[in-house]
Amino acid sequence: MGLASKNLRVPLDQDEDGVIRVAKTRVTLDTVVGAFNLGASAEGIVDRYDSLSLSDVYAVIAYCLTHKDEVDEYRHLREEHDARIRVENEQRFPRADIRERLLSRRAGQR
Repeated sequence: MGLASKNLRVPLDQDEDGVIRVAKTRVTLDTVVGAFNLGASAEGIVDRYDSLSLSDVYAVIAYCLTHKDEVDEYRHLREEHDARIRVENEQRFPRADIRERLLSRRAGQR
């Protein structure tokens, strides 16, 4: 009996916002790659995120190791996007004097 070498589907899906998630879960590629880069095993990642299957995590890790440049570029673009959103949010919701505003609001409710 020989093992047939079939192309395995990598369980990654990109949502409408461009975020890549693992196997129809809410767990992002960034989360899995970040945990793996910090030394977590595939089993450890599944323990942390029980919506993931072990085979999916191994497939994602294998994909990331094989396509390191593309994954690094995707993660870099996501970091830039997140930074832009953070700046926009800070401009829309300034944190200056927030403590005073909250205390004033609370005092007005009494």
